[in-house]
Amino acid sequence: MNEKILETSKKFWDAMEHADEAGMRAVADPNCNFVHIGITCKLDQEIEFYTSKAFQPTELIFNSKNVDVYGDTAVVITDCNYGLLLDGKPTTHHFAVTEVYNKNADEWKLVTFSFTALVY
Repeated sequence: MNEKILETSKKFWDAMEHADEAGMRAVADPNCNFVHIGITCKLDQEIEFYTSKAFQPTELIFNSKNVDVYGDTAVVITDCNYGLLLDGKPTTHHFAVTEVYNKNADEWKLVTFSFTALVY
């Protein structure tokens, strides 16, 4: 089961990195919440950030991923270094990204994607 969840997580990260709207929608619940350092939003706005190039990933290094499953809920903690152009300005952060997935009819859907900046 953990491999299926990690595969779903990878699909979302890949779609996000390539501004693939269809790929993001395929993995995320339409009411999914996103929490960034300076904003919270729903899926439509998150997609707009990537497709409009307000967020342009430049480098993504995964340090580790850990999965915990609680019934029909899975939590993935992704430790990564994420570089992107943010409104044209380069930025890189070390993040712990909390990804929460809910299982419905044997399909895992992303319901929360929350960035926490790590300062160590």
